[in-house]
Amino acid sequence: MRFSSYCLLAVTPSVGAFVTLSNHQRPATRTASLNAAVTRNENFGKLAGGYLFPEIARIRNAYLEANPEMGDRIISLGIGDTTRPIPPHILSGLVEGAKQLGTTEGYSGYGAEQGQQLLREKIAKVLYNDLIDPSDVFVSDGAKCDIMRVQQMFGPKVVSAVQDPSYPVYVDTSVMMGQTGTQDPETRQYDNIVYMPCTPENGFFPDYASLPRADVVYLCSPNNPTGAAATKEQLTDMVKLCKERGSILVFDAAYAPFIRSKDVPKSIFEIEGAKDVAIEVAGFTGVRLGWTVVPSDLKFSDGSPVRDDFNRVMTTAFNGASNIVQAGGLACLDPEGQQEIDDLIDYYLENAMLLRETMQSVGCTVHGGTDAPYVFVELPESMGGSWDAFTTILEKTQVVTIPGAGFGPGGEGFLRLSAFAPRDAVVEACERLKKAF
Repeated sequence: MRFSSYCLLAVTPSVGAFVTLSNHQRPATRTASLNAAVTRNENFGKLAGGYLFPEIARIRNAYLEANPEMGDRIISLGIGDTTRPIPPHILSGLVEGAKQLGTTEGYSGYGAEQGQQLLREKIAKVLYNDLIDPSDVFVSDGAKCDIMRVQQMFGPKVVSAVQDPSYPVYVDTSVMMGQTGTQDPETRQYDNIVYMPCTPENGFFPDYASLPRADVVYLCSPNNPTGAAATKEQLTDMVKLCKERGSILVFDAAYAPFIRSKDVPKSIFEIEGAKDVAIEVAGFTGVRLGWTVVPSDLKFSDGSPVRDDFNRVMTTAFNGASNIVQAGGLACLDPEGQQEIDDLIDYYLENAMLLRETMQSVGCTVHGGTDAPYVFVELPESMGGSWDAFTTILEKTQVVTIPGAGFGPGGEGFLRLSAFAPRDAVVEACERLKKAF
């Protein structure tokens, strides 16, 4: 109690000071807001609207506010957020990691910013079959965060190429970093970004050779939102082209564990020569643990290692992933943990199959959902645009989806369905969706 009293005395003005003030002594009430004398970062002013997924949540919440009786009927096939509980072996790693912090011998404070050495070694061995060196692995709090760190490393003067449609973080972080001009209101594309069309006609894989050169090429496989997974031949051609053009390929492998097809690589480093041109981001979803691989062979134009600059970003702006979460990561990489992950992925892929079959049964053409947790649905013209379809489905069925246009202009006319909902919710959503089309 003494400590609490001292704290209160330190931060609370004397009561007497208030009771002795007369009305004419009171400070005038401020009627106008006070603006800081700091100019806003002009790049944030270029961003068009809010980030996609919070915007979806805002619309959903507004719908529920207007229709509170529908609260129990909402089913989300929107954001790609897992819903199954952490399985026993992986959970035991997290629990043990927490317990260790409760002992003198096991307690640890700040760890290495690059991640625990044992975890880096295990990632290299179990997930990459020793194709990469553990010293090139940077453990983090997730792939999305690492994409921004990669952008911070590259800075404002590079030109980036993105798939269209694509995960919004590539474009939005490019804008934030000052790499772009403004967005064209007609095309909804930013100046100084190379948009690589990904359509059903090209298998949702970009024809980079036919487009202007970019310094940095962002490629996601299995892809969010289209669900397309690049073949070894496609990735071999991309690596070769990046070498010829002097581009750095940033390969987003966040959904690699969903790959079941034998001709689809799970890592860009399965491709010969990729260590000369590529960075890979990946991770375990749910508890915010990811990693980025920056090979020591990858160099900037002046010959300096890209890895050294990324290491500087990590050591300056990051204090390392949670020790508890890293303990869980180690458990994930045990044989028991790998089996648990495979079982979870089988569950979500079965959900994806149900969604695929449902949309096909109502006459829609569907993509993805076989090597990825996303089903990309071609909308009939009668549904209008993708935002119109999103609104219609929400109001008629109380199922939350994601409009393809939210992933860029190339996503117009499509709807993304996520397979991460619980099974009973997916089954119910399928029945409702049949009535909406």
